[in-house]
Amino acid sequence: MLAPLAACGRKTPHARAVAPDATVLALGDSLTSGVGAASPDAAYPAVLQRRTGWKVINGGVSGDTSAQALERLPALLQTHNPALVIVSIGGNDFLRRLNASVTRNQVRQICEQARASGAQVLLVAVPELSLMAAAGRLSDHAMYEDIASELKIPLHSKGWADVLANAQLRADSVHANAAGYAQFVDGLVGTLQATGLLARG
Repeated sequence: MLAPLAACGRKTPHARAVAPDATVLALGDSLTSGVGAASPDAAYPAVLQRRTGWKVINGGVSGDTSAQALERLPALLQTHNPALVIVSIGGNDFLRRLNASVTRNQVRQICEQARASGAQVLLVAVPELSLMAAAGRLSDHAMYEDIASELKIPLHSKGWADVLANAQLRADSVHANAAGYAQFVDGLVGTLQATGLLARG
């Protein structure tokens, strides 16, 4: 059971530890598939698998919007029966200037469907990509904190924003390089441990 949120609504939900040999689904777009990495082994799901011992399924498809990820999700859940779904989607919606309320609804549906399958869910905030990235300033889209609060699920914030705001960690303006994906996993592991999804070892 998730612990109740504090009255202020800011307390991170505490989750059940995912077993060391469990299957985890990383759902997302090119940042999940690993565009910009030197090899598939440098994509964040592969790095996370090595760090945790989990079997991490790379469910990233380059160019995917939240609508396309939502469409793919049922088959992925049925095939892999993951204990945890890490949801990192929305960047292509922002780049294409798709309707923000529609994107929000689809990201929420993804989280709800994953949870309904019996999986725990970790939502990863995606930044609003803009010219500010060139100046080293990126901030998460506000909808991710809203969705995580509404659904009482853990949120990993600033992971992509910090990587993509640093030119040394980017392969191009919207993708990480191998060092960037490794840094993203460093922060992600910290969030997984803080929320109780990953046992501290």
